[in-house]
Amino acid sequence: MRRSGNTRRSGRTFRTVAAGVACGAALAALTAVPAQAHEPERRAAHWEPKDSGTPEVRFRGLSAVSRNTAWLAGTEGTVLRTTDGGGSWRNVSPPGAGELQFRDVEAFDARRAVVLAIGEGEASRVYRTDDGGETWTESFRNTDARAFYDCMTFFDRRHGLAMSDPVDGRFRILSTSDGGRSWEVLPDDGMPAALEGEAGFAASGQCLVASGPRDVWLATGGAARARVLHSRDRGLTWTAADTPIPAGDPARGVFALTFRDRTHGLAVGGDYRPDQASPQAAARSHEAGHRWQPAATPPPAYRSGVAWLPHSRTAALAVGPTGTDLTTDGGRTWRTVDTGSYDTVDCTPDLGCWAAGEKGRVARLES
Repeated sequence: MRRSGNTRRSGRTFRTVAAGVACGAALAALTAVPAQAHEPERRAAHWEPKDSGTPEVRFRGLSAVSRNTAWLAGTEGTVLRTTDGGGSWRNVSPPGAGELQFRDVEAFDARRAVVLAIGEGEASRVYRTDDGGETWTESFRNTDARAFYDCMTFFDRRHGLAMSDPVDGRFRILSTSDGGRSWEVLPDDGMPAALEGEAGFAASGQCLVASGPRDVWLATGGAARARVLHSRDRGLTWTAADTPIPAGDPARGVFALTFRDRTHGLAVGGDYRPDQASPQAAARSHEAGHRWQPAATPPPAYRSGVAWLPHSRTAALAVGPTGTDLTTDGGRTWRTVDTGSYDTVDCTPDLGCWAAGEKGRVARLES
């Protein structure tokens, strides 16, 4: 969704190289080992908390635009925005939305964003702003009591999708071609039948993700098998693949996906109940999500959010209520690098990695 502006090749190449160098430094900081007595002390990269001023809100929606600009969406109809790296947050919540639960936000820049409220029937809504949250327009309100919308994603500034739990035995897909100003329900004849009890998890805004101009993936759980559905044509037709992440219970399955290109993806999840173990909470795919392999060393507990580190082919972060885990080998192995509670994570090309969660928690990755 984020695109760089038109630049001369020399400038673009310079920024790409600089970003790669910066990413290498950040990755080195993340994986830093304690210094020996004769070596200068090195501090590993870490989450630096930012005061959102909203300790009563849980933020499961997060859209990072840059290191300086990010949007949050959460309970009590709350939407926050920062443009100074988290030093201050402006409450830009839509008027009259206090009873809604915002679970996803997709921002195009500091002024334009789309937020999704979840819930049964008319509780599922979409709003858009073009002036940094000064005003909002409600662009969709669900009128089907059987539908429950969970997540949304955008391919670019115009084209996007939102997904609902199954209606009449199939996941329902909304489509927009004008940046979220209007929506239409896509035909479901290209959608595989849902399994009994299958649904999406509105846990981090990452149960529906896109990569490139047409590819999109949908994560499921709650049924006998946890699956990932893939569409190559912006949601018109889909194929389904099983994952090794355990399901078989309404609280288990794949909670979040991330793809660094149309081929390489990561899935995380488990069992969100704190008293239940999640022995296989991550999987990876090198085949566009058509086949999934379990992590050899998965995160130690349920994880609800995941993001590739920018300009890296092998490093990613996964977050959940009990901590943050890092992989440096493309999802084969994970190790815990922080024990703070976060529900969702997002990174930008300028190394602006952000995380958010319960009790108004929000942080930016610092080294």
